[in-house]
Amino acid sequence: MSQQTMSHQHQAAGGSGGQPGIQRNSRRGSGQPGKWRTRLGQFEWKASPYLYIAPFFILFAIVGLFPLLYTMVVATRNWNTLTGDGGLAVCGATCGTTTPSWFGNFAWVLHQQAFYVALRNSVSIFLLSSVPQIMLALLLAWILDANLKAKTFWRMGVLLPYVVAPSAAGIIFSQIFSDKMGAINVLLQQIGMNPIMWHGSTIWSHIAIATIVNFRWTGYNTLILLAAMQAVPRDVVEAAVVDGAGKWRTFRSVTLPMLRPTLIFVIITSTIGGLQIFDEPQLFHNAASAGGGVNNQYLTVSLYLYKLGFVSVTPGQPNMGRAAAVAWLLFLIIVLIAVLNYLLTQRLASGGQARRSKQAIRRIEEHNEAERQRAIRSGYNVRTAGTATSNAFDMDRKRGGQR
Repeated sequence: MSQQTMSHQHQAAGGSGGQPGIQRNSRRGSGQPGKWRTRLGQFEWKASPYLYIAPFFILFAIVGLFPLLYTMVVATRNWNTLTGDGGLAVCGATCGTTTPSWFGNFAWVLHQQAFYVALRNSVSIFLLSSVPQIMLALLLAWILDANLKAKTFWRMGVLLPYVVAPSAAGIIFSQIFSDKMGAINVLLQQIGMNPIMWHGSTIWSHIAIATIVNFRWTGYNTLILLAAMQAVPRDVVEAAVVDGAGKWRTFRSVTLPMLRPTLIFVIITSTIGGLQIFDEPQLFHNAASAGGGVNNQYLTVSLYLYKLGFVSVTPGQPNMGRAAAVAWLLFLIIVLIAVLNYLLTQRLASGGQARRSKQAIRRIEEHNEAERQRAIRSGYNVRTAGTATSNAFDMDRKRGGQR
């Protein structure tokens, strides 16, 4: 009877002991999904920012990075629009060599006088358009930032030329800058002056094309600079006014340094657009053929690239490879000028102060540290003297009490 009782107790203990085991197993089983959920949540927290920006980089890799790298490959080959790939590039009689090399197309382009003429024209039009454009955009943004009536109307008004299509702008300015019956020449003849040959002169054609560029892009840059001006803290401007600074002084010493990041952006984008200019010279040409003028007066690098790769197509001539070489040379020139513009803008926006050298900064830091240690020691001496004085005063008071 006792054995049965013991067996029943053993079974009961086993049953009761089995339940915790089942619970432990169930806990372990239920713990696995929780762990995976935790890991998945951590992965989502770390990877979600990259997933959000991934569409842009994927699209850029397809339509931007891949064509850029493929253009580099084409620039090293005898690539013709009609016959296709013909192997490594050969400079030919222009360079006095028939040896194929990856630098053949670049050497051929660098031996062409038309390339340097196009580069000169591009830089000239860029300077005549970008410099006045940014200065005028700064002035207009400063005016629009003031307390004007109907602010929205005036701000939308400066953006209207940007909305105008390039072809429409070309038609408008072709009537203004026509050599025979243009509006400016008619006005000059009315006052007894000789007409200007806009298409026949190098400098006048550059001024006319730069005017078209300024008409289209000044309002766009104005709104960008206006947005940056509105982000300048008003209390800083008011503090400058309270200190007695005039409007010009406040703009030059307070507002302009705070516009440095935006100015760098505007100048770099203007540099890229100015050196890649294509629409305005082609529309100014006012003809079905590729522009540039009879003597390449307003031939830009982009127009030269277009003519080389798509207009002057001859079987057996590696036009596409040489056009790709022009594109890469233009890319390197734009990067170089953009870096120079960045450095110059930083210097001008900081008030013309040159950056201190590392040695000067180190000397200033050492001087500041020495001054701090001297101040600490002086404070310690003052505290020590004060403690001694108070102790002497207490002793005198005790002696007086004893008397």
